[in-house]
Parts: sequence; C-alpha cells; structure tokens
Amino acid sequence: MRVAIFHDFFPTIGGGERTVLTLARARDATVYTTEIHRPSIERLGFGDVQVESLGDLVPRAPIRQMHASLRFATARVDADAYVLSGNWVVYAARRHHPNVAYCHTPVRAFYDLREPTIRRLPSGLQRGVARSYIALHSAADRIAWSAIDRVVTNSENTRRRIRRYHRRDARVVYPPTDVSRYRFEALDDFWLSVNRLTPEKRLEIQLDAFRRLPRERLVVVGGTGRADARYRETLRPPPNVEIRGEVDEAELARLYARCRGLICTAMNEDFGLTPVEAMASGKVVLAVDEGGFRESVVPGETGFLLPPNAATFAEKIASLSVEDLAARAEACRRRANAFDVSRFLESMDAVLREAVTGGRSGLET
Repeated sequence: MRVAIFHDFFPTIGGGERTVLTLARARDATVYTTEIHRPSIERLGFGDVQVESLGDLVPRAPIRQMHASLRFATARVDADAYVLSGNWVVYAARRHHPNVAYCHTPVRAFYDLREPTIRRLPSGLQRGVARSYIALHSAADRIAWSAIDRVVTNSENTRRRIRRYHRRDARVVYPPTDVSRYRFEALDDFWLSVNRLTPEKRLEIQLDAFRRLPRERLVVVGGTGRADARYRETLRPPPNVEIRGEVDEAELARLYARCRGLICTAMNEDFGLTPVEAMASGKVVLAVDEGGFRESVVPGETGFLLPPNAATFAEKIASLSVEDLAARAEACRRRANAFDVSRFLESMDAVLREAVTGGRSGLET
C-alpha cells in the first residue's frame, strides 16, 4: 500500500510532528507539507524521512493559515491511501481518497479557545477583525471536514471535541513513544518542563511555582514558533529557572534520565507525549488535572494531577522526597509501555487497511 501523508508545517517540533514522522518512516511514506525547518527534523532523528514542501507561506497570521489551506486545497498527490495530520491539511481531503484524518485537535482558536484567543489581542479593531476571520475560516473548516472519510485522534479528550464541533466519531490511537529510547539514570537537583513556548502551555504557573521554591531548579525545554515570539519575550523566569529552547533528542533523553520529574501545565492538553516520555524514563509527572493528562498519568502512582495554580504545584514539589520519587520509577515505566510505538503502528495499519476496503466511517450519529 502506497501511503502519502499531509502535515501542516514543520516550523518547530512537537507531538504532532513526531507522530507524523514515526508513521512515515514505518510506512516508507512521503510527508507533504508547507514550511520545513530541516534542522529541527534532523535534531529529532528523522533526517532519513522524505519530506517535501508544497511551498512556503506568507509569514503573518492569520494570512499564513489561509495560505496553508490554499496550498493543501490545490495539492495533487498520487497514492493508495492518504493520512491528513493537522488543521489546514483537511483542505486536501476533497481530492485525495481514501483518506484518514489524524486529528490532533479541532482548530482551538475556532472553537473552545476562540474567546481567549480574541481577548489576547491588544485593540478593539484587531478583535473585530479576528471575529470576522474566525467566522469565515471556521465555516470553511466545517465544509472541508465533510470530505474526510475516516477520523483518528490522539485521546478520548480530543475525541469529545471532535464529536462536539464536527459531529463525527473518531477512533482513539494514542500517539507513539519509543519507550526503549528512554532510561533512568539518577534523580538530580532539577525538575523538567518540555513544551512549545506558547500561551496555552501556561508557563507562568511553572515560573511562579519555582519563585516560591528558591532551593529547587527547573529546566524548560521547547521551541518558539514565529507567532509566539512575543509570548516568549514576556516570560520573566526567576534565577532558579533555565529556559533552554530546543535541544536534540540525545540531550532531551539525558534530561529525562536525570531530572526529578516532569512539570506540565498546558491548558486542556489534547493528549501530551511528554508525560509518557517522562514515565518511560522512570520519572513522575506533576500535571494539571485537565485534558489528556488524565489519560496518561495514574494519580498517586505515576504522578499527581493538580489544580492549575502555582501554590499547589509548589506545595506538591516541596512534599516529594528523593525516596518518594525513586519508589515510583518502576510503576512509571510499566505505565509508559501502554503507549509504545508498536501499538500505534499496529493500530494505524489496521485503520489504513479499513480505509482502502471499507469507505467512510465515523459519520454523525
């Protein structure tokens, strides 16, 4: 079976990009995208995967998203089956069948995060323009979804969003983690945070928590997309917080292997690969009690689910001794095995076979 994969763009690397590149390597598929930052792909260890650009984009949002939608709407690729990964790739569905949409999340700025997105804009004029743009592009988004044959998603959390906003059912296939790549080495004197530096990750909670804990250290790892550079500039880390930016896979694995645990504060995260990576390294996860974290973290066993406020995080961090953390290492590793890459690939192969032989599924019920 010849498989082609469409993915929005590769400006920085996150869970969606890892998922796409893992599938492409296993299926010997070409990834068709728009903007490509090849050094990020190389750092991730996927330099052998064939990634082709459909063309660069106008840099300024929201024209950039509209331009991406146009790129995919006019694309023509020949294959036996197609995987659509991302938000703007859905415009490729009309000309490419049978297709499977791996929906990481419906466009959150169009749906559940619409009002917070608009409120962040500095002027009334900008907020008015944003409302008009969202109304038009979200209408086009719903039309594009009507051409999707099958829907797969990354968590029960996202599945509920898809049913709410697109009235389609989806099969949950958790994103892949190669648990064999992670290891436990030690419990050093720092905690770890791994995420894109965007407002939805709520880094402010983490920074404030560690202001309250001057004897603890936090290392923050993650890239900043072009649209979020201003947010990165607003962060004011205390002296015991180090923001490193992107690191390669070897360094990330080393940080997981030696940290005390992982801190996650993303707002209603779709699923979140980083808790699984941390647990595969034998490390506990302290996450907000929201979204996909509820599906990966076992409270009290492999980590803790907490209210989204700095005081609670600080209190929990202060209460955990090295002995507490070490005692949970084996349970963490066992839990991570449930999300291993082998399970992801088996499930996606089954979905693709069904798409080729069985037509559409997941229609409104």
